[in-house]
Amino acid sequence: MKKIALFFALALVSAMAFSQSTKVLIETTKGNITVVLYDDTPLHRDNFVKLVESGFYEGLLFHRVIKNFMIQGGDPMSKNAAPNARLGNGDPGYTIPAEIVYPKHFHKKGALAAARTGDNVNPERRSSGSQFYIVQGQTYTDMQLDQFEKRMGKTFSTKERDTYATIGGTPHLDNQYTVFGEVVEGLGVVDKIAAVETGVADRPVDDVKIIKMTVVKDEPKEAETPATDTKDKKKAKK
Repeated sequence: MKKIALFFALALVSAMAFSQSTKVLIETTKGNITVVLYDDTPLHRDNFVKLVESGFYEGLLFHRVIKNFMIQGGDPMSKNAAPNARLGNGDPGYTIPAEIVYPKHFHKKGALAAARTGDNVNPERRSSGSQFYIVQGQTYTDMQLDQFEKRMGKTFSTKERDTYATIGGTPHLDNQYTVFGEVVEGLGVVDKIAAVETGVADRPVDDVKIIKMTVVKDEPKEAETPATDTKDKKKAKK
């Protein structure tokens, strides 16, 4: 039993020492955005990685953009779409079970979340297989957050309140959509995309295109070996 316990302990240390976080570089016609994908939403993480690595998102548009709210993309029908085409209904032919990890993951500015159809036709809140949005949002006062609490029947944590007051976000979406990552570089590009002129159905007048997405994994870091005391070294030689 001791050997088994030791084996699992070593395996755990090894996993921690070589843990990696999955990042995705999103190259757009307005600049680059880097997002990190959460490990506690594995279905969404793995699906996003699969689509990125297959080149699924190349050439697709940010087809729905609302300033002070969010930018949305991932509709396969948006590739080479005509200027007057209404977009937003395309998907890869499947949905993903909800992985709503709230309040740990909430709709702060830069949150990466999965789009979905409404509760009336989708009570399980399953996510679109490919469409996603990145939150821009806005900042809120304590009074505004108090009103949200009454309307939503919830209480914001101190972290949520501080974040929504200083960084901003879209609190009314919390606990309704799966947040599966966040922007770690390029929030200014999100702002730039959110500021473009839009027309019918909130589609940008001039297309904002995803040029390419690339999965970028952090280099694994080996655990440091504790320094051995000099006296211990001498004892070992004897």
